[in-house]
Amino acid sequence: MVSPAVAVLERHLCLYRRLWRASAFSSFVLPVLFLVSFGVGVGRYVGEVGGVGYLAWIVPGVLASTAFQMAVGDSTYSVLGDFKWVRGFHAMRATPVGVRDMVVGGLLYALLRVESAVVVFLVVAGVFGALRSPWAVVTPVVAALLAVAVAAPVMGFSASIDHDSYFALLFRFVMIPSALFGGVFFPVDQLPQVVRPLAYVSPLWHGVELCRAATLGVAPPWPVWAHAGVLLVFAGAGGVWAVSAFGRRLRD
Repeated sequence: MVSPAVAVLERHLCLYRRLWRASAFSSFVLPVLFLVSFGVGVGRYVGEVGGVGYLAWIVPGVLASTAFQMAVGDSTYSVLGDFKWVRGFHAMRATPVGVRDMVVGGLLYALLRVESAVVVFLVVAGVFGALRSPWAVVTPVVAALLAVAVAAPVMGFSASIDHDSYFALLFRFVMIPSALFGGVFFPVDQLPQVVRPLAYVSPLWHGVELCRAATLGVAPPWPVWAHAGVLLVFAGAGGVWAVSAFGRRLRD
């Protein structure tokens, strides 16, 4: 038998092979349309932000936001569904696949999905001339770290609930505010001082700033190690939560 985690990944890919057309628009086409409408259309009215054109400034934000939203999407309904409706995880538990393998396999699948979309987005951004630094090649690494930092705790959350109505709370009070106030569309320093800490605790803001530093060739607001450290903490704590939640759910 191959590595159990790889077997879980293969299972996710087999399912995705039947469903990829349904996600192609949101994963690949929508970010490109977003880039054109906001970067080119709105950018004509905004002008420059931080000394660069709005298109070049917003590209890393949209890229990181795409990774963020895809990681959330792949860690919600599919996880709850495999516990509550499909019971795929219960079937895996009857095999040599362990709880940790289920979590790692799910994270690998989320990484593959995110990385494929990020690479396509980078190519399009390069065609538009929105990449200002050769360091842009490291943005897929940042997107991968961001994806794990988001997917791991969301998987833990999804394994801890028993009804999909809780996802509405996650989307409305976590995902949407993070996208709006995480530095994607405007600098966080334009927010009131009392609100800025909410952005600082969001993994999306740290991913946005690292991606922006890479594509523009500028220093991020915090040291690189600090931004990366926050994402690693989210990934590590989320992974522990996910493994614990999966184990409890499979014992019930």
